[in-house]
Amino acid sequence: MSPTLDSLPAGIEACDCLTPFGDATATAGALLAGRRALRLQPVLGAAGGDAVPLALCGSMDETVPPRWLPDLRRLVEKIPGDRWGTARRPLIVTSSNYGVGSLYAFTRDRDPRHLRHGTPFACVEMLQREFGWGEQVNVISHACVSAHLGLVQAARLLHAGLADRVLVVTFDFVSPFVAGGFHSLKILNASLPAPYAVRATGSIGLGDGAAFAVLTRAATPLRLEAHALHNEMHHFTGNRPDGAGFDACAAAIAGTVRGRRVWVKGHGTGTLEAGRLEAEAYAHHLPGAPLVSWKGSLGHTLGSCGLVELALALAGLRAGRIPGTVGGAAPCCTGSVALEAFASDDYDGAILTSNAFGGAHAAMLLAHD
Repeated sequence: MSPTLDSLPAGIEACDCLTPFGDATATAGALLAGRRALRLQPVLGAAGGDAVPLALCGSMDETVPPRWLPDLRRLVEKIPGDRWGTARRPLIVTSSNYGVGSLYAFTRDRDPRHLRHGTPFACVEMLQREFGWGEQVNVISHACVSAHLGLVQAARLLHAGLADRVLVVTFDFVSPFVAGGFHSLKILNASLPAPYAVRATGSIGLGDGAAFAVLTRAATPLRLEAHALHNEMHHFTGNRPDGAGFDACAAAIAGTVRGRRVWVKGHGTGTLEAGRLEAEAYAHHLPGAPLVSWKGSLGHTLGSCGLVELALALAGLRAGRIPGTVGGAAPCCTGSVALEAFASDDYDGAILTSNAFGGAHAAMLLAHD
C-alpha cells in the first residue's frame, strides 16, 4: 500500500499545549535546560505496583469528575474566539484514551458516575457541555497518530471549502489502566527512556499532555504544508522488521521539502527497533537533517504527541533554539541524532513525525518564513 500524501497548506493561527512543565513556552524552556518531567512512580497509582517513569500533572488516579478536567479547562481558556463547533468553524477532538481510565475505575468501585465520561463519545459530549461547543464535532482516535490525523482532517475541511477555521483539540492523561497496559508489554519498565540510543534494553515513559491548534485558510508565517500517512497493518503492536513502513512515510514527506533546510522532530519513544528504523529512514531520505526527540523528558503523550510536540516546535522557533534529544546518549542509532540544542535560524522548515501500534506512520512539513 502506497502512502497517502496530502499537499494541503494550512495556516497556523494559534497553538499551545499543556505538560507537567506548563504551557508550550515553559515546556520548551525546560527542554532547552535539559530537564526531565519523568519520575519513577507506582505504575498503578494509589494501588502501587512497580516504579516506572511517568510525567504527571497530578495524581493519576481517576476521580469524578475526571482528574484531568481542570487542566484541560485551563488550556481551553487560551483558545482564541468562540462559537467553536459550528458549520463554518468545526471542531476536531483527538485522543487515544479519552475516558478509558474511568471505565477501569468503574470496574473497581462500581461508581456509575464514571460511566458518564468513560467512552469516547460520552467523554466528548461532556466536554461539549463543559466548554459550550456546538454540534459540529469530529471525534478521532487511532493510537499515537491520532493528533496527526486530526490536523490532516482539519486541512482537508479547509481546502474543500467546508470550513473557514478549524479547531483541533487533543488530550491524553495517564491512568492506571493505560500505564498498566504498557507495563504488561515490558516497554514501560524501571528504566528512563533514552531515545535513539544504542543500548541493551529499550524503555519508554508515559506523560500527561494536551494541546490545541487553530488552522485557517488565510496565509500565515507558520503553516503546515503537507502530510504523509502510511499504515503497514503488519501486527497488533509491531512494525515490519525491514523498516518498510518508516521508509515509505519518510520518502513521501521528503519529496515535499523541495530544497528547504529542515530538521526532524522524530517520534523517538525509547524503544530499540522502532527508534533505529525511524532514525535510519530519515537519515537516508533527509541527509544532514538533525533528528530530535523530546519523549525522554516528557514521556509519551500517546495519541496527543503529534500536536503537543507541534506546539513545542513552534515555541522553539519563537525562542530561536530547538531543544535537543533530552535523555539521549551516545552511541546513537545514526549520526543525525542531535543530543544538544541548535539554532533555528539555520532552517526554514521541520518534519514532525508520529508512529503508532501496528505500523501506522504520520509526518508533516512545518514551514515558516
